[in-house]
Amino acid sequence: MKFFTKNVKIGLTVLVGLVLLYWGINYLKGINLLTPANYFYTEVESTDGLLEAAPITVNGFQVGQVREINYDYEKNKITVMLAMNKEMKVPQGSTINMVSGLMGGASLVLNLGKGPAMENGSYIPTAEKPGLMDHVTENVMPMVTGMLPKVDSIMNNVNGLTGDPALAAALSRLDGITRQLQISAQQLTVLMNGLNRSVPGVMNNVNGITNNLTGATGNLTELSQSLKQMPLDETMNKLNATLANLQALSEQLNDKNSSLGKVINDRELYDNANHAIASLDSLLTDIKAHPKRYINVKVF
Repeated sequence: MKFFTKNVKIGLTVLVGLVLLYWGINYLKGINLLTPANYFYTEVESTDGLLEAAPITVNGFQVGQVREINYDYEKNKITVMLAMNKEMKVPQGSTINMVSGLMGGASLVLNLGKGPAMENGSYIPTAEKPGLMDHVTENVMPMVTGMLPKVDSIMNNVNGLTGDPALAAALSRLDGITRQLQISAQQLTVLMNGLNRSVPGVMNNVNGITNNLTGATGNLTELSQSLKQMPLDETMNKLNATLANLQALSEQLNDKNSSLGKVINDRELYDNANHAIASLDSLLTDIKAHPKRYINVKVF
């Protein structure tokens, strides 16, 4: 126990602290030093966003991660240490390539070969295999570049259209039409409310008119029955006979040779009748004026 002096305790504490600090820094990077792994190496010309703790995948499944990235000044290449899962066996003939992501950064894709397993610490050759960003750069970017002039032309046309005073006037008229439609809708609502209030009274009136029409129809039916019971044929025969007599009388009056025609058309008879009527009128006037001349009353 005497060996654990104060200085030894301090040294052990500092050593443990450094170990924990190193482990903590790597853990924050995504590297777990406590996980057992097989180590392999590869050489790349450029990292292109590849960082420590970047994933290594096989068919999309992560089987390891980048442990260290160092620059080899003798070969003028970048050496990458690969930490593979302990259960991962890398067959000979395997290659590895770097793939750039859409959001930045890069990852390594392991393409498995068909030979026996490689020894721990072996170098895995790199293969040029285009990634997603390479496809975007080679295929999509030329299309985007060709579309930019068209987009610029479309934007100029849109700016010209939006700056046209006719468009502003049309929008102003459209706003006015919208307000008119709103007012019309409100008036229609008021009208419909009025109609809804008036419909019961109108229906009552219609029902009353219908009842009156029903009564009138009944009266007409009774009148029709009464007319059917009347002796219309006999009445029409009598009426025809009366019309015939009137026609015969009219013919006699118009015939100057008939007795009635002579009476009506004889001027002398007419004048004598007028004279007689005038004389009778003078006589009646004189009687009224001098009654004693004509009436002689004696009292015994």
